[in-house]
Amino acid sequence: MKSDSGKTLDPDRLPVHVGMIMDGNGRWAKKRLMNRVKGHERGSQTVRDMVAACRELNIGFLTLYAFSTENWGRPKAEVSALMSLLKRFLVSERQDLSHKQIRLNILGQMEKLPRDVRAEAEQTMAETSGHKGMVLNLALSYGSREEITLAARKLAQKVAAGRLLPKDIDEKKLAACLYTGAMPDPDMIIRTSGEFRLSNFMMWQAAYAELFITDTLWPDFSKEEFHSILMDFQQRDRRFGKVKCSTSSDGSRQ
Repeated sequence: MKSDSGKTLDPDRLPVHVGMIMDGNGRWAKKRLMNRVKGHERGSQTVRDMVAACRELNIGFLTLYAFSTENWGRPKAEVSALMSLLKRFLVSERQDLSHKQIRLNILGQMEKLPRDVRAEAEQTMAETSGHKGMVLNLALSYGSREEITLAARKLAQKVAAGRLLPKDIDEKKLAACLYTGAMPDPDMIIRTSGEFRLSNFMMWQAAYAELFITDTLWPDFSKEEFHSILMDFQQRDRRFGKVKCSTSSDGSRQ
């Protein structure tokens, strides 16, 4: 499998789950003396490109940080424009998602989305629910602290109801209560626009994710750069806190 740079990607060492923090739409528009909404509109095309790129590579899970719990604090006009863009995306991509056997999933507080947006999201999820080619997670009205808080509350309710003993609470039980449920944790997280932070994105799941920060603004992020990052990912030594054994000159294990 060759990347756009001509180098060969090892299909056996591709990430199973990729997370992307899509940052820089506003700055992209500002550099071009445009309204911030124009940046979000251009960024939606990058979303389509990245979904297509992951599907081509048979990456099983792609999680896009589309709208955080904190984003509700942005100017009302911008929030309204973002919700309108989201609604159009959910409708326009429905057929293509089905064609590519991609299942849509929403991570976050769906009840906070406008009713019409929520209806389109539910319809797209329903129509793609049986697809097994790839899972596309849109993190909408999403915040990792809120996600972990809700998971803790679910466990507390089980304890209060006598269905779970406190001593039996472990990482697996808490992880099962997260929005991601039984999904694998992300192997890698990419953040565009050069900011070095997770911004309340998948903080539990990202414990051993490989982090990649690029100065590229999201609307300019390309399939070629994505492939270059995947090449870098395949060169990393992922030890998960352990030490790999090495072989000494006499053949013994160290």
